[in-house]
Amino acid sequence: MRWPRARDGAAWAIPVALAIDAVGTGLYLPLSMVYFLSATDLSEARVGLLLTGAMAGSLLLPLLVGRVVDRVGPRPVVIAGLLFQSTGFFLYLGVSGPVSLFLAALVEAVGLRVYWSSVFALIAEQAGQADGDARDQWFARAGMIRAAGTGAGTVLAGVLLALASQQAYRGMVLADAISFVVAALTVALFVRGGRRPVRGADGQPSDGVGQLLRNRPYLALIGVNVLFNVCTVFLAVAIPVYVVRGLDAPGWAVGAFLTITTVAVATGTSAVTRRVLRRTSRGGAMAWGGRLWAAWCAAMALAVLLPRGPAQVGYLTLVMLLWAAAEMTHGPASNALSAAAAPEGARGTYLAAFQYSFATADMVTPGLFGVLYGVDRVLPWVVVGCLALAASVAIRPLERRLAGRAVSAATPTGRGAGAPPRPASRPGPGS
Repeated sequence: MRWPRARDGAAWAIPVALAIDAVGTGLYLPLSMVYFLSATDLSEARVGLLLTGAMAGSLLLPLLVGRVVDRVGPRPVVIAGLLFQSTGFFLYLGVSGPVSLFLAALVEAVGLRVYWSSVFALIAEQAGQADGDARDQWFARAGMIRAAGTGAGTVLAGVLLALASQQAYRGMVLADAISFVVAALTVALFVRGGRRPVRGADGQPSDGVGQLLRNRPYLALIGVNVLFNVCTVFLAVAIPVYVVRGLDAPGWAVGAFLTITTVAVATGTSAVTRRVLRRTSRGGAMAWGGRLWAAWCAAMALAVLLPRGPAQVGYLTLVMLLWAAAEMTHGPASNALSAAAAPEGARGTYLAAFQYSFATADMVTPGLFGVLYGVDRVLPWVVVGCLALAASVAIRPLERRLAGRAVSAATPTGRGAGAPPRPASRPGPGS
């Protein structure tokens, strides 16, 4: 896989950092509860509440991180986020009770939030010199690396869980801590920062937060992307319960379905992005992703009509490819659209705020599924399918309100799809 051209070592250093973070996340998420339960005498409920509290304590960070990115650039902030995560994992090795667990989890959560609130600004900065759909390829391949890395980490976590060894768990934590240091050094040594952030007429950085709050189209983009991201999160939240309890399918099928989607996204996103953006705009790609998610929901709801057995598993396997196609179509386009629609002088603030569309979906989806599933096993699929269709309808008029350069991946020769270019002298809507 050839990464689009970038400054100096960024073409391989940024993928390395993304892969390390993804593998670390894939390792940590399945093992975190098991590790803390084995390292302390705390109950499952207390461990869960402490981890949730630590994550909640970091939710206000993105806008603050965005302002820092606008002042100093994304590269040092990405490095800081990686080092915070490393520190959190080193602290995990000394966890012995509720206070030490909460503090370690809070440091790691802060690092996670700082990293993801700045890394897309770094990708956008490095991809900014590219032409045509090469910019979108940066985001497509970033998604592929995240999917592949998280999948590899999850598989390794399964091996460690099978060992059921405290030493193996501690080795995982130590390896994660060291890997984040390696990622930080890779970015520090091989990725050059871009030009200095744009400043206002008074020589001070632009008021990114105030500008963002006045930019109604961009705020609407964040809101619409929450609906799309509910579909993304719904896979991990709904499939294990619905397949095993709602459809009475074999438990091993859940792992197979999740593996199929991971492999598809990890290997096909770049090619799908290239082909889709030759035919439609970024907003159009997001709309098609929503339609595919709606089709996925409808097909999953209809699965209740099938008898338990091989035909049911085969049907569900094909249906899962609809989710993968939607993810590959929507993900890179949404990230590229958010980056292109953000004004250069406040890009850090805008992209950090865009992360709230992911955080909100992460918080809302489990409760939404639980409440709806308690009423009827099919109801969650009906509601989420309607949300996907609503987002698909909303994104097309919204993209016309964003800057023309944001919605199109067109090449300088005019090929590609998107809205007609605006005159460069006219300010963007809502800015």
